[in-house]
Amino acid sequence: MSILWHITCLLLLRSCTPGFSMHDGIVGGRVSIPHSRPYMVYIRDKISQLTCGGFLIREDYVMTAAHCKQSHLVVFVGVHDTNFLPDGIEVDPIPHPKFSMKRPDHDIMLLKLKTPVPLSKFVQTIIYQNPENEEISQDCMVVGWGWQDYHDESPSNVLQEANVTLIDSENCGMADTLCTEGSTGPARGDSGGPLVCGGVAEGIVSFSKTKSNADHLSAYTRISLYYSWTQSIINPPTQQQSETWKGKLDKLI
Repeated sequence: MSILWHITCLLLLRSCTPGFSMHDGIVGGRVSIPHSRPYMVYIRDKISQLTCGGFLIREDYVMTAAHCKQSHLVVFVGVHDTNFLPDGIEVDPIPHPKFSMKRPDHDIMLLKLKTPVPLSKFVQTIIYQNPENEEISQDCMVVGWGWQDYHDESPSNVLQEANVTLIDSENCGMADTLCTEGSTGPARGDSGGPLVCGGVAEGIVSFSKTKSNADHLSAYTRISLYYSWTQSIINPPTQQQSETWKGKLDKLI
């Protein structure tokens, strides 16, 4: 299990070495209308050149997969074509404390931007699921710059998206994941990108595998199960207490 998990994780990472040709990504996908998904974030390690996707949840935080953690990560916002990248922003990675490359659970990470980004027409946050609203639309979408084929090296330079449908959780195999299956979905290089259902980020692209019947199963970390942890990072208790007292003082004044 641990070896299989390590392999499938790496399959969703992408090595961006100089010289290979760029094609359309996301298996069975279509080119996104430029800047129509302004929450999307392109993530790359300055040394290894491994890349992942992510999504902006606040001006100073990006959500992605924990297995995308590298030592020198830089994020790029407002990107459509990776041939034309803006200045990168350095980050402090905060993977879930229970995540391990030996297992596929707890595959969630927050990246704290060292320089918060100003929101604009091309850079926006996306709402992510909380446990108070567990109703999830079955019709979803995945977005990323990954491969256009599950087995051939064909990453995309332009943002791609594809429609996918959730399957019953009992057929998913992991308690903290959502799953889709079929010939369309995320591939290598799409790790960390969002599973968007009804305009809400419900999952994080985590891992994939080929089933015995040759169907391709894609698994996504279920964000709502980590809502409390996420809030504890982006709104630590000391900050919450300070904001509460400020509100009371404003009323007194």
